[in-house]
Amino acid sequence: MRTDGRSVDALRPLQLLPHTNAYAEGSVTITLGGTTVLCTATVENKVPAFLRGKGQGWVHAEYAMLPRATHERTVREAVRGKLGGRTLEIQRLIGRSLRAVTNLEALGPRTIIVDCDVLQADGSTRTVATTGAFVAFALAVHRLACDGVSFVSYPIEAYLAAVSVGVVCGQTMVDLTYAEDHTADVDVNVVMTGGGDLVEVQGTGERTTFSRMQLLSMLDCAHATIAQLVTAQGEVLGRAGTKIGTKEQRQ
Repeated sequence: MRTDGRSVDALRPLQLLPHTNAYAEGSVTITLGGTTVLCTATVENKVPAFLRGKGQGWVHAEYAMLPRATHERTVREAVRGKLGGRTLEIQRLIGRSLRAVTNLEALGPRTIIVDCDVLQADGSTRTVATTGAFVAFALAVHRLACDGVSFVSYPIEAYLAAVSVGVVCGQTMVDLTYAEDHTADVDVNVVMTGGGDLVEVQGTGERTTFSRMQLLSMLDCAHATIAQLVTAQGEVLGRAGTKIGTKEQRQ
Protein backbone atom coordinates (compact mmCIF):
# COMPACT_ATOMS: atom_id res chain seq x y z
CA MET A 1 0.00 0.00 0.00
CA ARG A 2 1.04 3.59 -0.60
CA THR A 3 0.66 6.67 1.57
CA ASP A 4 -2.64 7.51 -0.15
CA GLY A 5 -3.94 3.95 0.23
CA ARG A 6 -3.65 2.95 -3.43
CA SER A 7 -2.34 -0.36 -4.64
CA VAL A 8 0.87 -0.18 -6.67
CA ASP A 9 -1.01 -0.55 -9.97
CA ALA A 10 -3.83 1.94 -9.26
CA LEU A 11 -4.39 5.40 -10.68
CA ARG A 12 -5.30 8.30 -8.45
CA PRO A 13 -8.91 9.55 -8.76
CA LEU A 14 -9.38 10.88 -12.30
CA GLN A 15 -11.68 13.68 -13.44
CA LEU A 16 -12.01 15.05 -16.98
CA LEU A 17 -14.15 18.18 -17.35
CA PRO A 18 -14.59 19.13 -21.03
CA HIS A 19 -15.48 22.58 -22.42
CA THR A 20 -14.09 24.43 -19.39
CA ASN A 21 -12.95 27.34 -21.56
CA ALA A 22 -15.65 29.31 -23.37
CA TYR A 23 -13.42 30.55 -26.18
CA ALA A 24 -11.09 27.70 -27.20
CA GLU A 25 -12.15 25.31 -29.96
CA GLY A 26 -11.38 22.46 -27.57
CA SER A 27 -10.75 22.46 -23.84
CA VAL A 28 -10.63 20.18 -20.82
CA THR A 29 -9.55 20.38 -17.21
CA ILE A 30 -7.95 17.13 -16.14
CA THR A 31 -7.37 16.22 -12.50
CA LEU A 32 -5.45 13.15 -11.42
CA GLY A 33 -5.14 13.10 -7.66
CA GLY A 34 -3.50 16.37 -6.64
CA THR A 35 -2.40 17.33 -10.15
CA THR A 36 -4.72 19.56 -12.21
CA VAL A 37 -4.02 20.83 -15.73
CA LEU A 38 -6.12 23.10 -17.94
CA CYS A 39 -5.69 22.14 -21.61
CA THR A 40 -7.01 24.40 -24.39
CA ALA A 41 -6.78 23.84 -28.14
CA THR A 42 -6.75 26.72 -30.61
CA VAL A 43 -7.23 26.40 -34.37
CA GLU A 44 -5.31 28.78 -36.63
CA ASN A 45 -5.81 28.80 -40.40
CA LYS A 46 -2.11 29.03 -41.14
CA VAL A 47 0.99 26.87 -40.80
CA PRO A 48 4.62 27.51 -39.84
CA ALA A 49 6.83 28.93 -42.60
CA PHE A 50 8.54 25.58 -43.26
CA LEU A 51 5.17 24.01 -44.18
CA ARG A 52 3.77 26.74 -46.43
CA GLY A 53 2.61 25.39 -49.76
CA LYS A 54 2.96 21.76 -48.72
CA GLY A 55 -0.74 21.16 -48.12
CA GLN A 56 -0.40 19.81 -44.61
CA GLY A 57 -1.10 21.00 -41.11
CA TRP A 58 0.79 21.17 -37.84
CA VAL A 59 0.18 20.48 -34.17
CA HIS A 60 2.08 22.48 -31.56
CA ALA A 61 1.98 22.34 -27.77
CA GLU A 62 2.98 24.78 -25.04
CA TYR A 63 3.31 24.00 -21.33
CA ALA A 64 3.53 26.15 -18.23
CA MET A 65 3.07 25.96 -14.48
CA LEU A 66 1.27 28.67 -12.55
CA PRO A 67 3.43 30.31 -9.88
CA ARG A 68 1.54 28.62 -7.01
CA ALA A 69 1.04 25.27 -8.67
CA THR A 70 3.63 23.99 -6.18
CA HIS A 71 4.22 24.31 -2.43
CA GLU A 72 6.36 27.40 -2.94
CA ARG A 73 5.84 30.16 -5.47
CA THR A 74 7.97 29.94 -8.59
CA VAL A 75 8.82 32.94 -10.73
CA ARG A 76 6.96 33.12 -14.02
CA GLU A 77 9.21 32.24 -16.93
CA ALA A 78 7.92 35.31 -18.76
CA VAL A 79 9.50 37.40 -16.00
CA ARG A 80 12.78 35.52 -16.34
CA GLY A 81 12.75 36.25 -20.05
CA LYS A 82 13.16 32.69 -21.33
CA LEU A 83 11.67 29.22 -21.06
CA GLY A 84 13.42 26.75 -18.81
CA GLY A 85 14.88 23.53 -20.14
CA ARG A 86 12.24 21.41 -18.37
CA THR A 87 9.41 23.45 -19.90
CA LEU A 88 10.84 23.13 -23.40
CA GLU A 89 11.34 19.39 -22.95
CA ILE A 90 7.77 18.81 -21.77
CA GLN A 91 6.04 20.89 -24.42
CA ARG A 92 8.09 19.20 -27.13
CA LEU A 93 7.07 15.82 -25.71
CA ILE A 94 3.38 16.76 -25.84
CA GLY A 95 3.64 18.17 -29.36
CA ARG A 96 5.54 15.13 -30.69
CA SER A 97 3.03 12.79 -29.09
CA LEU A 98 0.01 14.53 -30.63
CA ARG A 99 1.64 14.62 -34.05
CA ALA A 100 2.42 10.90 -33.82
CA VAL A 101 -1.31 10.08 -33.91
CA THR A 102 -2.24 12.76 -36.44
CA ASN A 103 -2.38 12.56 -40.22
CA LEU A 104 -1.04 16.04 -40.92
CA GLU A 105 -1.97 15.88 -44.60
CA ALA A 106 -5.58 15.09 -43.70
CA LEU A 107 -5.59 17.94 -41.16
CA GLY A 108 -5.01 20.36 -44.02
CA PRO A 109 -3.20 23.73 -44.01
CA ARG A 110 -4.01 24.74 -40.46
CA THR A 111 -2.29 24.64 -37.06
CA ILE A 112 -3.77 23.42 -33.81
CA ILE A 113 -2.01 24.80 -30.75
CA VAL A 114 -2.61 23.03 -27.44
CA ASP A 115 -1.78 25.00 -24.30
CA CYS A 116 -1.30 23.00 -21.10
CA ASP A 117 -1.29 25.09 -17.93
CA VAL A 118 -0.64 23.30 -14.64
CA LEU A 119 -2.96 24.75 -12.01
CA GLN A 120 -1.76 22.44 -9.24
CA ALA A 121 1.11 19.97 -9.22
CA ASP A 122 1.53 16.76 -7.26
CA GLY A 123 3.72 14.73 -9.59
CA SER A 124 3.30 13.36 -13.12
CA THR A 125 2.46 16.75 -14.63
CA ARG A 126 3.86 15.92 -18.07
CA THR A 127 1.87 12.72 -18.41
CA VAL A 128 -1.33 14.27 -17.04
CA ALA A 129 -0.87 17.19 -19.44
CA THR A 130 -0.36 14.83 -22.39
CA THR A 131 -3.51 12.86 -21.55
CA GLY A 132 -5.54 16.06 -21.23
CA ALA A 133 -3.98 17.62 -24.32
CA PHE A 134 -5.29 14.78 -26.44
CA VAL A 135 -8.86 15.37 -25.26
CA ALA A 136 -8.67 19.12 -26.00
CA PHE A 137 -7.12 18.36 -29.39
CA ALA A 138 -9.82 15.81 -30.26
CA LEU A 139 -12.56 18.28 -29.31
CA ALA A 140 -11.01 20.93 -31.56
CA VAL A 141 -10.84 18.57 -34.55
CA HIS A 142 -14.46 17.55 -33.93
CA ARG A 143 -15.42 21.24 -33.82
CA LEU A 144 -13.82 21.71 -37.25
CA ALA A 145 -15.87 18.81 -38.64
CA CYS A 146 -19.06 20.21 -37.10
CA ASP A 147 -18.28 23.62 -38.61
CA GLY A 148 -18.22 22.10 -42.08
CA VAL A 149 -14.57 21.24 -42.68
CA SER A 150 -14.55 18.18 -44.93
CA PHE A 151 -11.53 15.98 -44.24
CA VAL A 152 -10.26 13.51 -46.84
CA SER A 153 -9.90 11.14 -43.90
CA TYR A 154 -10.28 11.80 -40.20
CA PRO A 155 -7.00 13.41 -39.04
CA ILE A 156 -6.72 11.65 -35.65
CA GLU A 157 -5.57 8.09 -36.20
CA ALA A 158 -5.53 6.76 -32.64
CA TYR A 159 -6.27 7.61 -29.03
CA LEU A 160 -3.31 8.78 -26.96
CA ALA A 161 -2.58 8.88 -23.22
CA ALA A 162 0.41 8.85 -20.90
CA VAL A 163 1.33 7.72 -17.40
CA SER A 164 4.31 7.74 -15.08
CA VAL A 165 5.77 4.52 -13.73
CA GLY A 166 8.59 4.07 -11.26
CA VAL A 167 10.41 1.80 -8.89
CA VAL A 168 9.94 3.09 -5.34
CA CYS A 169 11.33 1.16 -2.38
CA GLY A 170 11.82 -1.84 -4.65
CA GLN A 171 8.23 -1.86 -5.94
CA THR A 172 6.95 -0.92 -9.39
CA MET A 173 4.24 1.75 -9.08
CA VAL A 174 2.12 3.68 -11.57
CA ASP A 175 1.01 7.32 -11.50
CA LEU A 176 3.61 8.68 -9.10
CA THR A 177 2.88 11.50 -6.68
CA TYR A 178 5.53 14.15 -6.07
CA ALA A 179 6.71 12.38 -2.91
CA GLU A 180 7.01 9.07 -4.76
CA ASP A 181 8.75 10.61 -7.73
CA HIS A 182 11.15 12.45 -5.42
CA THR A 183 12.27 9.20 -3.78
CA ALA A 184 12.02 6.87 -6.82
CA ASP A 185 14.97 4.69 -7.73
CA VAL A 186 13.72 4.55 -11.33
CA ASP A 187 11.44 7.05 -13.07
CA VAL A 188 9.78 6.29 -16.43
CA ASN A 189 7.21 8.27 -18.41
CA VAL A 190 5.29 6.31 -21.04
CA VAL A 191 3.17 7.70 -23.89
CA MET A 192 1.09 5.11 -25.71
CA THR A 193 -1.75 4.85 -28.20
CA GLY A 194 -5.10 3.33 -27.33
CA GLY A 195 -4.05 0.27 -29.34
CA GLY A 196 -1.00 -0.24 -27.15
CA ASP A 197 1.69 1.09 -29.51
CA LEU A 198 4.47 3.06 -27.88
CA VAL A 199 4.87 6.70 -28.81
CA GLU A 200 7.60 7.71 -26.36
CA VAL A 201 9.38 6.23 -23.36
CA GLN A 202 11.48 8.46 -21.08
CA GLY A 203 13.29 6.36 -18.50
CA THR A 204 15.97 7.25 -15.97
CA GLY A 205 17.75 5.35 -13.24
CA GLU A 206 17.62 8.11 -10.62
CA ARG A 207 19.44 6.22 -7.86
CA THR A 208 20.26 2.87 -9.43
CA THR A 209 20.28 1.00 -12.71
CA PHE A 210 17.35 -1.08 -13.90
CA SER A 211 17.20 -4.27 -15.91
CA ARG A 212 15.53 -5.01 -19.22
CA MET A 213 13.03 -7.20 -17.38
CA GLN A 214 12.18 -4.36 -15.00
CA LEU A 215 11.61 -2.06 -17.96
CA LEU A 216 9.29 -4.60 -19.59
CA SER A 217 7.39 -4.93 -16.31
CA MET A 218 6.97 -1.16 -16.11
CA LEU A 219 5.75 -1.02 -19.71
CA ASP A 220 3.19 -3.73 -18.95
CA CYS A 221 1.94 -1.71 -15.97
CA ALA A 222 1.78 1.42 -18.13
CA HIS A 223 -0.15 -0.43 -20.83
CA ALA A 224 -2.85 -1.56 -18.40
CA THR A 225 -3.16 1.89 -16.85
CA ILE A 226 -3.24 3.76 -20.16
CA ALA A 227 -6.10 1.49 -21.25
CA GLN A 228 -8.08 2.89 -18.31
CA LEU A 229 -7.19 6.47 -19.26
CA VAL A 230 -8.23 5.91 -22.88
CA THR A 231 -11.57 4.49 -21.75
CA ALA A 232 -12.14 7.63 -19.67
CA GLN A 233 -11.17 9.84 -22.61
CA GLY A 234 -13.67 8.05 -24.84
CA GLU A 235 -16.47 8.48 -22.31
CA VAL A 236 -15.84 12.22 -22.06
CA LEU A 237 -15.41 12.76 -25.80
CA GLY A 238 -18.61 10.94 -26.72
CA ARG A 239 -19.48 11.74 -30.35
CA ALA A 240 -16.22 13.67 -30.71
CA GLY A 241 -14.32 10.43 -30.25
CA THR A 242 -16.29 8.11 -32.50
CA LYS A 243 -14.30 8.80 -35.69
CA ILE A 244 -10.86 8.56 -34.10
CA GLY A 245 -8.93 5.78 -35.77
CA THR A 246 -11.36 5.42 -38.66
CA LYS A 247 -10.51 5.85 -42.33
CA GLU A 248 -13.75 7.59 -43.15
CA GLN A 249 -13.53 9.17 -46.56
CA ARG A 250 -15.04 12.43 -47.71
CA GLN A 251 -18.40 11.99 -49.44
